[in-house]
Amino acid sequence: MERKIQGQNVSEEQLDNWVAEAEEGYDITWLQKRMGRPTRSDRAARVVPVRLTDAELEAVMARADREHLNRSEAIRQALAQWAAAS
Repeated sequence: MERKIQGQNVSEEQLDNWVAEAEEGYDITWLQKRMGRPTRSDRAARVVPVRLTDAELEAVMARADREHLNRSEAIRQALAQWAAAS
Protein backbone atom coordinates (compact mmCIF):
# COMPACT_ATOMS: atom_id res chain seq x y z
CA MET A 1 0.00 0.00 0.00
CA GLU A 2 1.36 3.42 -0.96
CA ARG A 3 1.18 6.00 1.80
CA LYS A 4 1.70 9.71 1.38
CA ILE A 5 1.89 12.72 3.67
CA GLN A 6 1.57 16.10 2.00
CA GLY A 7 2.20 14.42 -1.36
CA GLN A 8 5.43 12.72 -0.24
CA ASN A 9 5.78 8.93 -0.11
CA VAL A 10 6.22 7.49 3.36
CA SER A 11 8.05 4.18 3.66
CA GLU A 12 7.13 1.30 5.96
CA GLU A 13 10.45 1.89 7.71
CA GLN A 14 9.52 5.51 8.48
CA LEU A 15 6.11 4.41 9.76
CA ASP A 16 7.79 1.82 12.00
CA ASN A 17 10.14 4.52 13.34
CA TRP A 18 7.20 6.78 14.15
CA VAL A 19 5.36 3.94 15.87
CA ALA A 20 8.43 3.10 17.99
CA GLU A 21 8.84 6.77 18.92
CA ALA A 22 5.19 7.03 19.94
CA GLU A 23 5.34 3.83 21.96
CA GLU A 24 8.33 5.17 23.91
CA GLY A 25 6.20 8.16 24.87
CA TYR A 26 6.62 11.88 24.44
CA ASP A 27 7.76 14.56 26.84
CA ILE A 28 4.50 16.39 27.45
CA THR A 29 6.18 19.61 28.62
CA TRP A 30 8.18 19.75 25.38
CA LEU A 31 5.04 19.18 23.32
CA GLN A 32 3.12 21.85 25.20
CA LYS A 33 5.88 24.40 24.57
CA ARG A 34 6.10 23.78 20.84
CA MET A 35 2.53 23.08 19.73
CA GLY A 36 0.17 25.71 18.43
CA ARG A 37 0.15 29.44 18.55
CA PRO A 38 1.40 31.43 21.52
CA THR A 39 -1.25 31.76 24.22
CA ARG A 40 -2.96 35.07 24.80
CA SER A 41 -3.56 34.38 28.48
CA ASP A 42 -2.90 31.68 31.06
CA ARG A 43 -5.59 29.50 29.42
CA ALA A 44 -6.25 28.54 25.84
CA ALA A 45 -8.41 30.96 23.89
CA ARG A 46 -11.65 29.78 22.32
CA VAL A 47 -12.30 29.91 18.60
CA VAL A 48 -15.63 31.56 17.81
CA PRO A 49 -16.72 31.27 14.18
CA VAL A 50 -18.53 34.35 12.90
CA ARG A 51 -20.18 34.90 9.54
CA LEU A 52 -19.54 38.24 7.88
CA THR A 53 -20.84 39.64 4.63
CA ASP A 54 -18.30 40.64 2.00
CA ALA A 55 -18.96 44.29 2.84
CA GLU A 56 -18.41 43.72 6.57
CA LEU A 57 -15.18 41.83 5.98
CA GLU A 58 -13.93 44.48 3.55
CA ALA A 59 -14.61 47.17 6.18
CA VAL A 60 -12.77 45.18 8.85
CA MET A 61 -9.80 44.60 6.56
CA ALA A 62 -9.65 48.24 5.44
CA ARG A 63 -9.46 49.39 9.05
CA ALA A 64 -6.99 46.65 9.94
CA ASP A 65 -4.74 47.74 7.08
CA ARG A 66 -4.91 51.39 8.17
CA GLU A 67 -3.97 50.42 11.72
CA HIS A 68 -1.37 47.81 10.69
CA LEU A 69 -3.28 44.96 12.35
CA ASN A 70 -4.11 41.49 11.15
CA ARG A 71 -7.77 40.52 10.87
CA SER A 72 -7.92 38.72 14.23
CA GLU A 73 -6.29 41.62 16.07
CA ALA A 74 -8.69 44.09 14.45
CA ILE A 75 -11.75 42.03 15.39
CA ARG A 76 -10.51 41.53 18.98
CA GLN A 77 -9.86 45.26 19.29
CA ALA A 78 -13.33 46.12 17.95
CA LEU A 79 -14.95 43.66 20.38
CA ALA A 80 -12.98 45.06 23.32
CA GLN A 81 -14.03 48.62 22.46
CA TRP A 82 -17.66 47.56 22.03
CA ALA A 83 -17.68 45.68 25.35
CA ALA A 84 -16.03 48.60 27.18
CA ALA A 85 -18.67 51.00 25.88
CA SER A 86 -21.54 49.11 27.51
